[in-house]
Amino acid sequence: MQQKLLVWGGGGILLILLSITISLSIGTVQLPLLQVWGIIAHHLPWIGDSIPVRWEASSEQIIWRVRFPRVVLGLLVGASLGIAGAAFQGVLRNPLADPYTLGVSSGAAVGASFLILFGLQFSWLGAWTVPAVAFATGVASLITVLLLSRIDGKLQMETVILSGVVMHAFLGAFVALMVSMSKQVVNEIIFWLMGSLTLRGWSYSLILLPYLVVGALVLFMFGRAMNLFSLGEAQASHMGVNVERTKLTVLIAATLVTAAAVSVSGVIAFVGLIVPHLLRMVVGPDYRLLLPLSLLGGALYVLWADTLGRVLWSPMEIPLGVVTAFLGAPFFVYLMRKSKRAAG
Repeated sequence: MQQKLLVWGGGGILLILLSITISLSIGTVQLPLLQVWGIIAHHLPWIGDSIPVRWEASSEQIIWRVRFPRVVLGLLVGASLGIAGAAFQGVLRNPLADPYTLGVSSGAAVGASFLILFGLQFSWLGAWTVPAVAFATGVASLITVLLLSRIDGKLQMETVILSGVVMHAFLGAFVALMVSMSKQVVNEIIFWLMGSLTLRGWSYSLILLPYLVVGALVLFMFGRAMNLFSLGEAQASHMGVNVERTKLTVLIAATLVTAAAVSVSGVIAFVGLIVPHLLRMVVGPDYRLLLPLSLLGGALYVLWADTLGRVLWSPMEIPLGVVTAFLGAPFFVYLMRKSKRAAG
């Protein structure tokens, strides 16, 4: 397993580095690949002073102030949604589970839309008011889903998905109501709901990074337990897994990571659904391998989705959430049909 992880993980990291270079070089202004790496190396400690400056100041501003922060945030958001989706699918034993279908994204959208509608988006924490409230309402949404799914003090996995779909529909109705009530700020609400990394600086990545690091480390610890969950909760319990504690810990960790990602990027659907499923078909169902690869795969997926959104209709941009929805919705239909055939 470790050798397989090194091979696939190393290949994924190399692919991400290549994708970063390409993404930074293309856009409204095209820049040579060597110049891109020269600008990045020039800002690195210790070696930066030894790199001769052979580019214009405007090129450095485009890379370091505009594109690179956006690329890094896209990687972190994708990694967060990818590993969260794999964790949700593992603990719920359902390939259709992801942060979007469990209502976490909708919960975050309610908080953000409420603030924007009433002009409170800069009232308490300045520019961080919307991310903070979106994070809180996203977590509150999953807590409600978990409470609805508990029977006799235990989480019933077969009802978590159903409760999440109900919560998603209920909160979606609230968002739709607020959109219909808004007049001056309707475009701002819709733009946030579509998901975007536009005008996101380094501070957004610094906010998300601790949640991703801590959440990923927690989820990695439960890779073996998720493998045993595939045998059934009774069998997993007989093999030494504390079933209730594992379910609660994994769901909370995945939710915190998801809520943090959604709070800084808006609603980005289907990443946590597509990436783990594709990787499962390639590397198998071992969650000790699937979790770290979903982190890398999610980062790569969002990076390229955002890059396509920037360049396909340049100089206008297609919101990131629109690109992932166009790619994810047909795949979701495919999974549903596949599940029906398997059940039949």
